[in-house]
Amino acid sequence: MTVLLHKTRLALADRAADAGLWLLAAINVLLALSFLLVLATLSPAHAQEPPACGGENLLVQYEKDDPAGYAKLRDEADALPNGKGIFWKIEKDGRPASWLLGTMHVTDPRVLAMPEAARTAYAAASTVIVESDEIADEKKAGATIMARPDLTMFADGKSITDFIDKAEAERLAEGLKSRGLSLAAVSRMKPWMIASFVALPACEIARKTAGAAFLDQRLAKDALAEGKTLKGLETLIEQISALDSLPVEPQIQGLVQTVELGDKLTDVIETMSQLYLAGDTGMIMPMMRAAAPETTEDATAYADFEQRIIVDRNHVMATRAAPILAQGNVFMAVGALHLAGPEGVIELLRKEGFSVTAVK
Repeated sequence: MTVLLHKTRLALADRAADAGLWLLAAINVLLALSFLLVLATLSPAHAQEPPACGGENLLVQYEKDDPAGYAKLRDEADALPNGKGIFWKIEKDGRPASWLLGTMHVTDPRVLAMPEAARTAYAAASTVIVESDEIADEKKAGATIMARPDLTMFADGKSITDFIDKAEAERLAEGLKSRGLSLAAVSRMKPWMIASFVALPACEIARKTAGAAFLDQRLAKDALAEGKTLKGLETLIEQISALDSLPVEPQIQGLVQTVELGDKLTDVIETMSQLYLAGDTGMIMPMMRAAAPETTEDATAYADFEQRIIVDRNHVMATRAAPILAQGNVFMAVGALHLAGPEGVIELLRKEGFSVTAVK
């Protein structure tokens, strides 16, 4: 394991393979799918106070333990175009301004609060754009996903145990058991599907069953309730197809690592949340990428993940959003990991002729 994994306790297990790191970076996608798949049929429970997740910011200790390593991450994040800020103003051809909010797909009250300027812009917008407008109806979205068994289940009688050895099967079974799942019950499911069950911390499940929606979902539901026009940039099937297109073996390795992460998943998401709330979104991916081993094979696998799950989707989002944004007075909300970088949504919108500036 790398120093970052060791010293920040991001390690999933000392003997776990690093090839599955993509699952950690995919948490922001999987959190949304977790709500739709696992919780679509749950009835909201009545709770006095939605529970806080807690958790530690792992980078705080890493900075103390390895200042040079942390400085390297800091330099990489600072060099990333548009890696500072979560709220942006979009303008073109004298039309009324539109707005872009980077989101996290969580129910964290700190995230749901949104910056004051974003709340004001959302209230005034006539059109709201989210990654997928299907998230406004959980049960319908869940049915849409389950209608594609080729994306969610292994075919030809295969199961996940056909791709792993006995030791890995035991580790996976133990990890799933700690989450209230049995390997036998889910073995026919694709790795990304199982991951969507275990990528959701217990506190998030509790908040959801108490009636909370994750940020993007709340924005979508509120838009419909307030008579705004709601637009989606992708279908859920497109999003899932991107995950399903990744090679099975690294998916499984990542799944094993994720279940072994156990309660430390809360720390990982808290670290991501604090970076997000600080507007330091450019630090999220460098921190995760730093944990990958420096070998050609694994570097190639990780690059393949980033291309399919982040970059390719960025291009789709920007292309489909452009004609809507051109009308003006639009509020667009997509995952914050899609904003930064030379092929992030912000730079791609600029290539479409839009002026995009950060709102402090």
